[in-house]
Amino acid sequence: MSRKRVQHTGQARLFQSDFLEMLTKTHPAIIWGTYIPILAYLLYRAHEVYGISMQNILLLFFTGMVYWTLFEYIAHRFLFHMVSDNIKTQKVAYILHGNHHEYPRDRQRLFMPLVPSLILATLLFLFHYLFLGTYNWAFFPGFMIGYLSYASMHYALHAFEPPFKFMQPLWRNHQLHHYKDEHLGFGVSNTFWDRVFGTMFDLSKNKQDREKVKELMFEKKENK
Repeated sequence: MSRKRVQHTGQARLFQSDFLEMLTKTHPAIIWGTYIPILAYLLYRAHEVYGISMQNILLLFFTGMVYWTLFEYIAHRFLFHMVSDNIKTQKVAYILHGNHHEYPRDRQRLFMPLVPSLILATLLFLFHYLFLGTYNWAFFPGFMIGYLSYASMHYALHAFEPPFKFMQPLWRNHQLHHYKDEHLGFGVSNTFWDRVFGTMFDLSKNKQDREKVKELMFEKKENK
């Protein structure tokens, strides 16, 4: 599938239906505001209903967060950038992620929209419950906080320059993923798994193209 040309303004049209199109857009505050009470309730049940100790809750929670980083890498590399000659598969890949590469300045599609997000989260909860049983009540909130942190970091990567020098490799790795080679640099919240699996850009050989980077950043709203 040929690379789409980066569009500086506008949004991709994903569905003919205006209703379905509306469901593909969201704001970070809506997602955070929806999930925090749900995840807090899961942690409450872990302790009060299933008797998991606070120490084990913390261990399971942070294990879930670390596990998310690997899940993020695998999903981004093999699902979001799946290569296929099948038109339907290409369409799915475009809806999931390809539209972001074509319209990197689209603020409304950096978080998974609320309805499909809740459906997928429910399925993932049930999947992990098969293996973890009641421990999943503490593990899954960590996994989902990992997701929310990843999506927020992705938003930040397109919103502003790295606030600290040590974060520059993460910013540049993602920027190069956009304008240099979309089959490298899959880490968004971190670069650990890119380094482990050899998909990290050699930043010493890939100098920053400021014009290309500018195309990836949100347009600043002018004060009237």
